[in-house]
Amino acid sequence: MPKRHIAAITALTAACLFAITGCDSKTNSGESDKDIKPPTAKGDTKAGNLPDMTGKGLQSAQDHAQAAGFYNLASHDALGRGRMQALDRNWKVCSQSPAPGKHPTNTKIDFGAVKLEETCPTKDQAAAPQASGSSMPDFTGKAVKVARRALDGNTSITIKDGSGQGRMVLVESNWQVCSQQPAAGAKLDGQPVTLTAVKFGETC
Repeated sequence: MPKRHIAAITALTAACLFAITGCDSKTNSGESDKDIKPPTAKGDTKAGNLPDMTGKGLQSAQDHAQAAGFYNLASHDALGRGRMQALDRNWKVCSQSPAPGKHPTNTKIDFGAVKLEETCPTKDQAAAPQASGSSMPDFTGKAVKVARRALDGNTSITIKDGSGQGRMVLVESNWQVCSQQPAAGAKLDGQPVTLTAVKFGETC
């Protein structure tokens, strides 16, 4: 057989062997299907010790909670004004749910907070009035923002300055409702709602 034919056959044989042994990179690297571990499932239910965060700054409370293994964290305005805690360092913790103690680490931790210069309420005001069925809630003393959230999104709402100065109600969480039409308990059937309000700290 001519040498050039032998060389061609040898090259072809080598190429076939390479294709057979090189196509399964996992086998060559020593990694099999059973060696591939599935990702850890979310919602780890191991227990953790949740500290008492009341009195701490909101940012510090969140850091301590995470250090204890809790990462499902939330916060709300303890004064019931519906304000967002955009800068956590400007807020302090008044209450927490659940209470300190042993809890699964996937438990949602909710902090009731107020701004640093404010006083914590004796009772958390997180629960906002909701329009139950077709009945008008009592919004007296509540933030205009909370009242708007409680009403159906299709409701026509007019906000009036109760001081008589004709001011624009721009930041609704800074204004409290003094009076309302329709009155609390009245039937709601698509009619417009009028709220008269003043700024928090002012007298209705």
